[in-house]
Amino acid sequence: MTRTTPPRPLDVEGLFPGLAAHRGMTTRLHPRPGNPDASVSSVGGPMLWPADEPWPVCTDPHPHRRGRRPADIHQERQLSAAAWARDPCSGPTDEERRLLEDLRRRHRTAGEGGETDPLPMIGLAQLYRRDVPDLLAGPEDSDLLQVFWCPFDAHGQNRTGMLLDLRWRRSWEVVEVMAQPPVPEVVGFEGYVPEPCVLHPERVVTYPFAGLLPEELCARIVAREEALEEEAEEADVEEWDWPTYQFDLSIPPGWRAGGYPSWNLTDATALGCPACAAPMELLLTIDSEEWGGGSGSWMPLEERDPAVSAGLGPTGVTVGRWGKLNIFACPADPGHPHLKSIQ
Repeated sequence: MTRTTPPRPLDVEGLFPGLAAHRGMTTRLHPRPGNPDASVSSVGGPMLWPADEPWPVCTDPHPHRRGRRPADIHQERQLSAAAWARDPCSGPTDEERRLLEDLRRRHRTAGEGGETDPLPMIGLAQLYRRDVPDLLAGPEDSDLLQVFWCPFDAHGQNRTGMLLDLRWRRSWEVVEVMAQPPVPEVVGFEGYVPEPCVLHPERVVTYPFAGLLPEELCARIVAREEALEEEAEEADVEEWDWPTYQFDLSIPPGWRAGGYPSWNLTDATALGCPACAAPMELLLTIDSEEWGGGSGSWMPLEERDPAVSAGLGPTGVTVGRWGKLNIFACPADPGHPHLKSIQ
């Protein structure tokens, strides 16, 4: 089934003359539960990884011997979803609740390995350029981006950050695919374990975050929304539902490639490449939700019926406190280091 973003509730370019000059495109990935194979773009699906190439591992020093088993996480999600679908009022039975409690237990791995022993990273997503029009070009003629991450939050100077590993490759060079990639025995956080999802890429128009627009244009957007808020307060309206630039007219939520990043938690920033100072561009957004948080207008037309809706977080991935991860790349040289920002 395709996924179709509804038309925007307002003509934003007509509302704010001059905005058309800043129009961009982004590809909404629309990940939904499925059974992808290594030959297609996916989230949480099998990777097109050569059988004779070492699987990515984390060697940063941090504890990784205690956590939840990935298989238990998948089973818990499936059992809970089935129970609530069967009985939306009461959910799981008493027996199912006991099983869910057991599946949520934390375990210790076997052996006495140290904190720097190689830890298999989790294959998060792979994107073929043929499927994702707005995916930035990779090095040379690479056509496949593969994203991995460590399933523990214990990296960087403060020992709390995430660790990403992005790989570009030429898919046609992979002759024999690794049959059984290694998986970590336990993970530190269930939000690092994705459910297998197929993608339904869709290109949509997008506009920059207001704080990165020219000052005069940004001021007009802010003035309009402040005026609407004042009208609501004067009318003693506790909640208002008019379309806003931030949530309804500019940047779509959910997993997507290319376009403009959102800056929900920190100040809007124009990032420069750490290697050459070229302006960085958004490569990929990994989101905890596909819609919500004031952006319900982006819900695909095909999923307006609750009976077919995939819910807010079909991938099972959670970034931070239900936020999003923006990954940036250097357009001048895709081989330069990537940057990331959690919003």
